[in-house]
Amino acid sequence: MTQQRTIRNARGRAAWPLLTLLCGLFLAALPAAVAQVSSYGDKQTGDNYGNELPTVLKGASIDQHLNTVLPNVPFVDETGRAVTAGDYFGHGKPAVLALVYFQCPMLCSEELDGLTQALAMVHLDPSKDFNVLVISIDPKDTPVMAAQKKALYTKRYARPGTDAGWHFLTGPQASIDAVTRAVGFGYVRIPSSDGATTQFAHASAIQILTPEGKIAQYYLGVEYSPKDLLLGLVEASGNKIGSPVANILTYCYHYDPHRNKHSLLVARVVQFGGMITVAGLGGFMFLMCRRDLKLGREHALTRGDD
Repeated sequence: MTQQRTIRNARGRAAWPLLTLLCGLFLAALPAAVAQVSSYGDKQTGDNYGNELPTVLKGASIDQHLNTVLPNVPFVDETGRAVTAGDYFGHGKPAVLALVYFQCPMLCSEELDGLTQALAMVHLDPSKDFNVLVISIDPKDTPVMAAQKKALYTKRYARPGTDAGWHFLTGPQASIDAVTRAVGFGYVRIPSSDGATTQFAHASAIQILTPEGKIAQYYLGVEYSPKDLLLGLVEASGNKIGSPVANILTYCYHYDPHRNKHSLLVARVVQFGGMITVAGLGGFMFLMCRRDLKLGREHALTRGDD
């Protein structure tokens, strides 16, 4: 009996250090997870506080103009050929539209990366089934820059025979204004402190357009669900107009004109999601510890009965 009690006590003492270690890891991970994402006002510029939107972003919004026709205004494609937006419609194929600028150091690349990765998992082919239109909002961008971006992203897309479905367009300010107004794409031009460069504060979104050039669906953010994209393209090909979506995680980066650099704006929903993840992990570890302790006690009692 004394030996059985000693074994049972030893198991109990062995389990407590494990529980202490796991709880310690959980408590250590919690502040780290919170620290990894800044609170909503920590990295804003100007005199904004709390939940107030930074002044620079108040003009950078996405207003969803569903069922609006993209205006047939002039642009230049990546080969230097004069085109119009209407050249890519009226042929029975929908299109994916992305409004970016080619010298963007952060957000635009993230958006195009997310689009390319999602389209790579969609079982439809550009040129054959739909078009991809990438239009620069910077009138200083050139066809050479457009060609470089097309080469980069068609290489990443890595599906031979589809390059003809990717179109990277540049154009004058009047054409850019017409398209951004129709799409509801707000942006703010921000010159650098030395005046040598210009950045743009803007939100991230792509749009699905019908074969007639009508806006059928908006997808916000920089990562897109392949399943949603496929469904959007299929529905748009039948001229079906979708429904508005919630403006969640629209603003990812903004330009700080005082520090001449970009800062990261992380929405509260990301912080909340991280805390849920850490709490879920801690709960899982706690339940596993309880289960192991219970099994240890039951095993010790069973041995004692023997």
